[in-house]
Amino acid sequence: MRWEVNHETVYRYSVPVTFAPHVLRVSPRAERARLIAATLDTEPAPTALSHFADAYDNPCTRVAFGPDASTVLRFHSRVQVEIYAPPSLGPLRLPQLPWPLASDDALSGYRGGEWLSPDVEDFVREVAAGAGYGAVAYLDRLGETLAGRIEKTIRVDGAPQRPEETLALSRGACRDITVLFLAACRKMGIAARFVSGYQGAAETLDGRRHLHAWPEVFLPGAGWVGWDPMHGIRVGEDHIALSVAPGQDGTMPVEGGFYFEGPEVTSTLEYAIRIGRF
Repeated sequence: MRWEVNHETVYRYSVPVTFAPHVLRVSPRAERARLIAATLDTEPAPTALSHFADAYDNPCTRVAFGPDASTVLRFHSRVQVEIYAPPSLGPLRLPQLPWPLASDDALSGYRGGEWLSPDVEDFVREVAAGAGYGAVAYLDRLGETLAGRIEKTIRVDGAPQRPEETLALSRGACRDITVLFLAACRKMGIAARFVSGYQGAAETLDGRRHLHAWPEVFLPGAGWVGWDPMHGIRVGEDHIALSVAPGQDGTMPVEGGFYFEGPEVTSTLEYAIRIGRF
């Protein structure tokens, strides 16, 4: 399935500022994707632009700016990408849950090691028992349960809620639901990671397009496979992954800073995302 994504991000400042180098994660990952075309426009114009992969193999762009001050910083990314269907999980023969926690392999950073409240642990056991402790059945049931139980919200900024907070409130944005899903997977010994990207075919609460978040889990014999617990479905050809990490803090689409002279500065963030088939 082919998608075109236009993503514009605009920062406005109350006084002129100069900009430190910025790192952007707005290019699709190569897994299950073929990049057809990509352009990036910036304001102010960059003095240098380079591409690299970060510690999690996310495609990144480093943008450097000159010494002139400005009250506006704008990035406009346009990509055309083909997304391939995920592998079928039908042939997998996986052991019953929970899986043992390995601490010495390449996936150890995506497994366990975090405290969970008794309420979250009870929730995990309930879902696992209802799925008969089968791995794929557990993941399907977990996604469907969260989609039905958690009221969907939109929060433009802020860190994800703790898993116990989302469960207690029964309310959260996609990143909150993703973090709860990750905790529930890791409790069962399943390696899981946070994904930031776009969902092409999704309806949104406010009619606008936003960045989307979902989890991926590592299943022996299939590799990394995604679920979308905000919608209660498996990830498909309309999910466009930009970056992955153990948690949200490694997947920010724009990272950078600025310098200014004077007592204080305030800033605002605006963004617009358009997604369509082509």
